[in-house]
Amino acid sequence: MNEESTELEGLQASLDKLVHHKEKSTVKGINLHAFIYFITIRNLSDRKVTLLGRKWILANSDGTTTVVEGDKIVGETPTIGSGESFSYNSYHVTHLSAEASGSFHGLDEFNKKVHVRINPFRLDLPDESEVDPSHS
Repeated sequence: MNEESTELEGLQASLDKLVHHKEKSTVKGINLHAFIYFITIRNLSDRKVTLLGRKWILANSDGTTTVVEGDKIVGETPTIGSGESFSYNSYHVTHLSAEASGSFHGLDEFNKKVHVRINPFRLDLPDESEVDPSHS
């Protein structure tokens, strides 16, 4: 019996802040850029939720897709009571501009699988031509 996950009404995830880390690193001649994101997950539902993991999809400017998923959120499995929130920050490292979309998944207090999506946001490199001259 494989139970479907439902998007729990009242569970909300929002991007509070996005910062392009000004110092970049180079690996094998490719400039890498770090984008630090700050996210808050609010539980406005009528039940307690425990978040168990996350999934990010990066739609890269070159047409490729990068999927990052795993257990926990910054090493935690936060339980968020009704009316409470959980905030954290993390980062993506990329050499391409991309649109990031994602979701967080877990269980409600009745052991039902639930998830919440976050609205997509852009990871725009400061100057594409600086990163890859073929894009100029």
